[in-house]
This record gives sequence, structure tokens and C-alpha cells, in this order.
Amino acid sequence: MYIIIVGCGRIGSELARLLSSEGHDVVIVDKNPEAFKKLGGGFNGLTLVGNGFDLELLKEAGIGNADAFCAVTNGDNTNIMASQIAKKIFNVKRVVARVYDPKRAEIYKALGLDILSGTVLFAAMMRDKLIESRFSSYLIESGEVGVMEIKVAGNLKGKKIRDINIADELLVATVIKKEGVIIPRPETVLERDDILMAVVKISSLSKVRDIFKLSQLNNLTK
Repeated sequence: MYIIIVGCGRIGSELARLLSSEGHDVVIVDKNPEAFKKLGGGFNGLTLVGNGFDLELLKEAGIGNADAFCAVTNGDNTNIMASQIAKKIFNVKRVVARVYDPKRAEIYKALGLDILSGTVLFAAMMRDKLIESRFSSYLIESGEVGVMEIKVAGNLKGKKIRDINIADELLVATVIKKEGVIIPRPETVLERDDILMAVVKISSLSKVRDIFKLSQLNNLTK
């Protein structure tokens, strides 16, 4: 993919390095040329100095050919403006903006922009670690489902995945075994100390806890 990133701070530089290492064509823009030092020597993309909402600079960055655009500067206004330009003027299909203010995030989401709020995500992550260390609602950007970790012990040992799944409520997506991670089949047999990563409907969370005897604090089978 051809990806443009605006902002070469901690998040932008790490994202750029990650995408570049995966073989994507990356252009990263920042108004401070010193910021590009964070990229290190392994970055194979292009760096441009300037504002991420400058039309001429974006054209120079090749935004007309971009598959995706991401704005992750430390300013909400810059991120929103740059994202709107990428989406509305240049018709980039995938546009994501980081916004610090949760109230602004909700407003711009309602306007059709794809927004990530670091404040909201971090608060959700902290909540999950404090209250339910094996359940994460923030991993899936939806208010309807989350990801639950279940450790196989006692009554789950020897069962098959088809015995664990609950239609429309819980689906085991991966199983972490001693020899590695697998995507299970319905007939996959569970062994003691396997770790199940399951997508669970949040409205069914209490029911699932009761079925698998999960504690709210650690969500691990006894």
C-alpha cells in the first residue's frame, strides 16, 4: 500500500517504521526536520518537511496515489484538517485521524471521519487492566463486542472448540498452545493450559462468565 503519515512523533515514527518494514510505500510529513531522526536508519520511505494540510505538499507526497492517510500530530486541529482534506478533496479511501479530546472525537465520528482517541483508548485499556485483566473492549472498535482470554483447566480440558462456541454470543478465534498459536477448527481438542482468545458479545458477558466460571477480576478458569 501507498501510505502517507502526517506527524513524526512517537506514534507516527513507530507506525512509519512498522509499515516500512512490512514492505509498504510510506511518506511521512512533519514540519520539524529534526523529528525524522526518530525513524532511525532502517526506514526506507520518504520524508517531507511541511504542514500536513498544505495542498501542494500533499500533492508532492503523492496523495493522488495514496491508498491510506493517517494524521497523528500532537494537535487535534491539524489532524482533523489534514484528514478532511485527504478525504474530501483527494478522495483517499482510508483516512484515520488521532484526536486527543474525547468530545471532539465523538463529534467528528458523527461527521463520518475515522477517528481514534488516544485518551479514550488509554482510559479503556487502564479500566480493563484494573477491573477485568483478561477482557478487553478496546481491541475491537465497537461498543458491542470485546475480546476475552480463557485459560483451559479442569472442566474445559478435552473439550472441542465446537463445545465452547456459543452462537451469536461467543466465538473462539485463536488458541495459544505450548507449540504456538493456531486458528482452531470446530473439532480442535483443548489441552490443559491452552489459552483461548474469544470474541464475546458484551451484552452476554455475565452469561459467559457464569458458564465458564470466570472471575470478573481475572477471567481465568479455576
